[in-house]
Amino acid sequence: MIIDGVEMRGLEPGDAAGLAHALARNRAYMAPFEPYRSARFYTEAGQRDRVEGMLADRDAGRARPYVLVEAATGRPVGAINLGAITLGPLCSGGIGYWVAEAWNGRGLATAALEEVCRIARDDVGLHRVEAGTLVDNLASQRVLAKAGFEQYGLAPNYLHVNGAWRDHRLFQRLLHADPPPPAD
Repeated sequence: MIIDGVEMRGLEPGDAAGLAHALARNRAYMAPFEPYRSARFYTEAGQRDRVEGMLADRDAGRARPYVLVEAATGRPVGAINLGAITLGPLCSGGIGYWVAEAWNGRGLATAALEEVCRIARDDVGLHRVEAGTLVDNLASQRVLAKAGFEQYGLAPNYLHVNGAWRDHRLFQRLLHADPPPPAD
């Protein structure tokens, strides 16, 4: 997928430095929406550890991590992850994403969400995907609505974000109504 000069591709070990740079540059912008992050999180070493963990989850079938990069330069401008993949009768996963401030409002998150939903349905075989936002994160709620997500609940004190336990709106998108494959 390429939109507005940005490509979504699978996360690679070599993305650690670029992610560290992008996350450090957007630290203040993302702070109201993020849990506490140590200083190490914003370093190449911190991102290398994080990427290795995400790739291990991918290899175990628990996640599908992607990075959004400028097609011309290969620099990361965002990321999206399909994680907590559970098969069997649930066939569900959770989605988290971010887009750098300079790239916000261009439809990147919506396009990435739609592509990850296609992958979740067609490649992974999931029935549904879910995402959560802070109650006052209207921009992210609009992105989810544009990508076909519907709010299904409110989770009080759901995550510790920006220094306090915060309520979150929960969203889901049903991908199909087919039964799961039979268990072995």
